[in-house]
Amino acid sequence: MTCAQQPVPGRRWQKVLYERQPFPDNYVDQRFLEELRKNVHARQYRYQAVVFQSGAVVQQLCSVCVFVLTWWYMDAGMLSPQGLFGAALVSSLLGYVLFDAVDGGAGRWASGRTRWADLKSTLVFAAFTYGFSPVLKTLTESISTDTIYAMSALMLLGHLIFFDYGANAAIVSSTLSLNMAIFASVCLASRLPRALHAFVMVTFAMQIFALWPMLQKKLKAQTPRCYVGVTVLFALAALAGLATVSSVGAVLFASLLLAISCLCPYCLIRLQLLKDNIHGPWDEAEIKEDLSRFLM
Repeated sequence: MTCAQQPVPGRRWQKVLYERQPFPDNYVDQRFLEELRKNVHARQYRYQAVVFQSGAVVQQLCSVCVFVLTWWYMDAGMLSPQGLFGAALVSSLLGYVLFDAVDGGAGRWASGRTRWADLKSTLVFAAFTYGFSPVLKTLTESISTDTIYAMSALMLLGHLIFFDYGANAAIVSSTLSLNMAIFASVCLASRLPRALHAFVMVTFAMQIFALWPMLQKKLKAQTPRCYVGVTVLFALAALAGLATVSSVGAVLFASLLLAISCLCPYCLIRLQLLKDNIHGPWDEAEIKEDLSRFLM
């Protein structure tokens, strides 16, 4: 919008609609651009803070990598279900103790949930999963293996897309993300040799896709340094496991993690310098007053 005509002598233009003025409808004076503002709501990011926040993405990528590696080891007969169940049980107990120790039990006290309730939920889940493991083993017998692998890959990709990384976005859905991960675990578990393998695989999926992120969120909020250390160790463990299967895959996965945790934050910081949002009197009006009293 520009100054359409010269101002009328002896009369000053006013930005009002309730008064008739000797000016065209599209007329504005030279004061129009005085209210121009740039990047009013732009956020200033620090590189270290962005790298820290990218740890959630790195953690979830490593979780998917560890899950797929565990399934591959069990399918190849290099990992017994008893060994995996024992290791998962020990790690779950350690994580359960650490979950309460991080905040001194304040979170449990606020939620009002008791340890007995946690134990009952665990026993019920384990009993139902073990009882239905023969069904899970034979659930997809009529589906080809290639289709199972494709479905599992798509479900794990959807899990990564919809996972709650801490962003306030419409695409975020923790429930959908967890359901897609469990669906992928059921599909992959159906291709394992025995029903016991399927039971252990689904149980392990619940631990790494449901319980592990809860512990990580608490560590991130309460002890940031410990969270960074756990993230680095978890990434190294995932890379070491992947290297035993494919050295090329380990190199590519390491490059992906470095790009997400180091290169992408740098690109974000650089692109923020090029941001140029303008605000002024042409913006839509925003009603900031509480109008709820008119709805009664």
